Amino acid sequence: MALDDEKQGFSRRLREGLRRASADAGAPAALAREFNLRYDGTPVTVQAVRKWLSGKALPSQDKIRALALWLDVSPQWLRYGEGESAPARALRQEGAAYRADAAWLSRKYEALNDAHKKMIVELIVALLRLEGKR
Repeated sequence: MALDDEKQGFSRRLREGLRRASADAGAPAALAREFNLRYDGTPVTVQAVRKWLSGKALPSQDKIRALALWLDVSPQWLRYGEGESAPARALRQEGAAYRADAAWLSRKYEALNDAHKKMIVELIVALLRLEGKR
């Protein structure tokens, strides 16, 4: 029974963190998409996210860390409700260095559909043109 309480508590804190971050907590598909853009592991399914939101499942610790980084809360608060939900500055700094990794960016780019890839390329070209004018 304690595990069910933990799942429900995580679900409440996840929804609270999403609300504070102005993320769409009511749409598992949108949450899965946004999470997968920020997570370097195997993508999560909409069904998995639906279970997180409904209190039927807990994500693994690496997924909790990714969620905490995105939502600007501590992983301990998100998972266990311990401590405060204050910004996790150290995690953000770690995540910023992590996201700058070229291999990570390449994998995330390849996961995009063709229309989004085209937008990214156009953005990069526009930024390079701006840099060239300086």
